Amino acid sequence: MFEIWYGIVAAMFAAYVVLDGFDFGAGVLHLIVARTDRERREVLAAIGPFWNGSEVWILAAGGALFVAFPRVLSSGLSGFYLPIFLVLWAIIGRGIALEFRSHVPNPIWRASFDGVFSLSSALLPILLGAALGNVLRGVPLDSEGWFSIPLFTDFTAEGAVGVLDWYTVLVGVFALVTLTAHGALFLAWKTREAVQSRSMLIGGRLYILVAALWPIMGLATLRVNRDVFVRFAERPVVWALTSLAFVGLASAFWSLLRRKPLVAFMSSCLFLASLSGAIATSFFPEMLHAVNTSAGSITAFNGGGDAMGLQTAMRWFGIGLPLAILYFVIVFRTHRGSALPNPPASQPTEERA
Repeated sequence: MFEIWYGIVAAMFAAYVVLDGFDFGAGVLHLIVARTDRERREVLAAIGPFWNGSEVWILAAGGALFVAFPRVLSSGLSGFYLPIFLVLWAIIGRGIALEFRSHVPNPIWRASFDGVFSLSSALLPILLGAALGNVLRGVPLDSEGWFSIPLFTDFTAEGAVGVLDWYTVLVGVFALVTLTAHGALFLAWKTREAVQSRSMLIGGRLYILVAALWPIMGLATLRVNRDVFVRFAERPVVWALTSLAFVGLASAFWSLLRRKPLVAFMSSCLFLASLSGAIATSFFPEMLHAVNTSAGSITAFNGGGDAMGLQTAMRWFGIGLPLAILYFVIVFRTHRGSALPNPPASQPTEERA
């Protein structure tokens, strides 16, 4: 049962990376691919129907951790207290910027919220990537499974570590580049003319950078946590998922060259989902790796909840998951095709209709 719930939590985080990742990437590129107010409204119209629903996956993953692995959630929330608040402020900043931008027809007002939107969208991949780096590198767990970690120390990835060091910053940069490329391919699919052309060009260049950073990330992870690669070599499913990630990356390049933005975006989804799955599978059964001693790590087995509760939760999960999938199928089907920019706030009501 613990293995199943580990897979469920990993799948929810992967869904969040794929479905909210293009929102982050589009936000980062908001001021780059869009040069005029109309083009920026086109970008916002492209992500508008999706961004709010996509954030549900991170809440669902947190709920699954609460039910299945309460010890992991409680230790992680207390240890990453400051980074979690930074993530929340960035999420709030994105939401406020999207909702308030068009309320006042003033160029300074709109430019200010455009800046908040882009900055918040860039901070989120960096912060979440750094969080992943902390999980992969390990945290200083004590004998009772708790830890307290400062924002940074001496930027080394060993000893008295902080949230930010050379490795976690590298993971954050890799997450930023990858999700920005993912967002560029989404915009190439959902926009037209100038915005689409710029998005395809930037997406291709960023994926070249992703392909260059990926092996560097692997070597860096090998240096900070060799156990991950030991499991990698022993588990065929990790090889299969990594191969799928290679296929997704190659297909994204091929589709961009053939000017097929939808296929390129779907290939990017395959790359991110497969890479997330490979990381989760190679990390199992650990969930919070102890950087000081492997004996103190919190795993899916010693950090799990009550078996009876997990069985009850599984029944509700069987009801909730099909509904969530149905929701996203309806949303993507309803809003298929290119997005049209919303009318500016200064436009009369009858013209908007």
